[in-house]
Amino acid sequence: MKWRIRPENCQKSFSDNKNGEKSTFSEKNIALPVTFFRYNRLLIERTMKKLSFRDDVLPLKNKIFRLALRVTLNKAEAEDIVQDVLIRVWNKRDELGEVDSIEAYSLTVCKNLALDRMAKKENSNIALDDAPQMLSNEASPDQQLMQSERLRMVEKFFNTLPEQQRMVMHLRDIEGKSYKEIAGITGQSEELVKVNLFRARQRIRQQIEKIEAYGL
Repeated sequence: MKWRIRPENCQKSFSDNKNGEKSTFSEKNIALPVTFFRYNRLLIERTMKKLSFRDDVLPLKNKIFRLALRVTLNKAEAEDIVQDVLIRVWNKRDELGEVDSIEAYSLTVCKNLALDRMAKKENSNIALDDAPQMLSNEASPDQQLMQSERLRMVEKFFNTLPEQQRMVMHLRDIEGKSYKEIAGITGQSEELVKVNLFRARQRIRQQIEKIEAYGL
């Protein structure tokens, strides 16, 4: 165990069992483990940090909604999930002192709730109202029309992907999460995240190429 020298001014009295005389010793003669100081410092820091609903939780609602929508493909379901996630995270605020990222924790709760709802109810595919704006302002009207049509096809084929692939592709391509972050949110290994992302992109690309080649 690692030891450290303490403040020299702290003294303590004790009684000698043999003659009852009191003597003093300085704390500089006694060593306390470094881990003791580290633990207390971390404890104080965590106690001082208060989770704010307005500043820490509420700003995550749009990201939670987008992920819920990608999984459920149902706007009403996604809105319900957002409310559930915000309430659950806030109710757990006193237990989140050791959580590294409130955002990652919230998205994990969102994923679990969305998958649970998908398991209980069959959802129909609908258009995503918050599809990313990928059209170039510098493109000609004809090019913009082609880009718009291509985006519509991507959205259509995205909705046909298995839910795990939809979730991974959304977190990577829309939210910009790292493979490690996605693995933490989805509960998959980083390798499986990469596999699901590759398969999702490949499937969409093949379907688009098929339509562009044969007009089907």
